[in-house]
Amino acid sequence: MEQHSNQVAIAGDILEDLVIVFRQIFKRYLDIGEDLNVPDDFTQSEMQTGMWWRHLAAGGIAGAVSRTCTAPLDRIKVFLQVQSTKTRISDSFKYMLNEGGIRSFWRGNGINVLKIAPESAIKFAAYEQFKRFLRGNDKRQMSIYERFVAGAVAGGVSQTVIYPLEVLKTRLALRKTGQYKGILDAMVKIYRYEGMRSFYRGYIPNMLGIVPYAGIDLAVYETLKRKYLSTHNTTQPNILVLLACGSASSTLGQVCSYPLALVRTRLQAQVVVNGLAMQSHNTMRGIFSHILRTEGISGLYRGITPNFIKVLPAVSISYVVYEYSSRGLGVNMT
Repeated sequence: MEQHSNQVAIAGDILEDLVIVFRQIFKRYLDIGEDLNVPDDFTQSEMQTGMWWRHLAAGGIAGAVSRTCTAPLDRIKVFLQVQSTKTRISDSFKYMLNEGGIRSFWRGNGINVLKIAPESAIKFAAYEQFKRFLRGNDKRQMSIYERFVAGAVAGGVSQTVIYPLEVLKTRLALRKTGQYKGILDAMVKIYRYEGMRSFYRGYIPNMLGIVPYAGIDLAVYETLKRKYLSTHNTTQPNILVLLACGSASSTLGQVCSYPLALVRTRLQAQVVVNGLAMQSHNTMRGIFSHILRTEGISGLYRGITPNFIKVLPAVSISYVVYEYSSRGLGVNMT
């Protein structure tokens, strides 16, 4: 009987780990500050043998391929986010096609791929350091709440360091044909004409988005799981129930935090001349008020449709590429 209980407990832990992985990948492709999910939690053996960097490398390759494949949807999302009037996805598609041709759908993707490596490395290092701070000399397993706190802190640190690349990504995605010659040219022109502060426009709403998303996601996930356990005669939900709970919690967190992501993008897109934004609404509060006054609640959710559409293909591509990359790098998947 005791052996059976242990097997059930082990199976439950495996299911939880699978759902955590699913939720990490799911959140990676939602617009919540791009990559604020909990970093991978490697075993002591993986850390000592150096297997951890192969996992990170495989994840980076998967992220690069997935982002490249879904870049057109991402650019449409950014384009819709900065529109002050209701624009259909099809109209955005036609405009970008006529303005710059097929290649224009991948504007901003280069910087989006290039920032994967530094972002992952910084977040991983910050996560490991904060885990040590929470546990001290104790080698115990961290609870899911502690992991989310550590993940939020690590995400905040990595976002602070690489945020200028986020601004560059937005500017490059929104540029017109001939405006910039490339990433370096965009960086030089923004710095020369707008100053260093422009590389951190939208930073506050971006960081504020971490709190509601991580909190709502975790709270809803645990609430739904406990509600299921209390109404069904079982000690552990099956994988489909856990995935449903994870999808619902991530989606609700996304809906609650998306307005902050939209305001962040509008601030990033503003061109600054002599210290003043060319748009009259150049603060987080000003943009919120303007959107609510002129566009209503729906205006805070412009671009959310392509953002959700890209999740399924992004997750699928990422998972497949990660599997093949892991095998190619000699990662033991068993």
